Amino acid sequence: MKVILTQDVKKVGKKGDILEVKDGYANNALIPKGLAVEANAVNLNQRKLGKQAEDKKAQEEYEFALSVKDTIHEKKVTIPIKTGEGGKVFGSVTTKEIADSIKETFDVKVDKKKIHLDNPIKAVGAITVGIKLHPKVTADVTVQTVGA
Repeated sequence: MKVILTQDVKKVGKKGDILEVKDGYANNALIPKGLAVEANAVNLNQRKLGKQAEDKKAQEEYEFALSVKDTIHEKKVTIPIKTGEGGKVFGSVTTKEIADSIKETFDVKVDKKKIHLDNPIKAVGAITVGIKLHPKVTADVTVQTVGA
């Protein structure tokens, strides 16, 4: 019997795969547990339409990431940091502060989890920070910290 998997099944296949399995396995295990549906014309068409919608959504996300990259790539944001006598820095600049500064400066929302910062910034100066906007799109932003 031909079935379309609705979820990943170990040692059988991935979601969306069309497989030929034994009738008993399909009728007694896969279909009742909701792991697969019978591969008839209606379900094949739904799979095709679902795949097209997923591809369209992925393309839109990619294009949005490219537009954000065009806006912020190789630009500079300035963040004030508290300093004491002799230039000693109190506290540090975190990814949340960088994301907020990008939002204020360029009016673009960036998830703080996508900002790649090895260690919090604990010095006055400029540092280049990578932002992974999409699996295929990364942007570099220069963070300038100034004493306040």
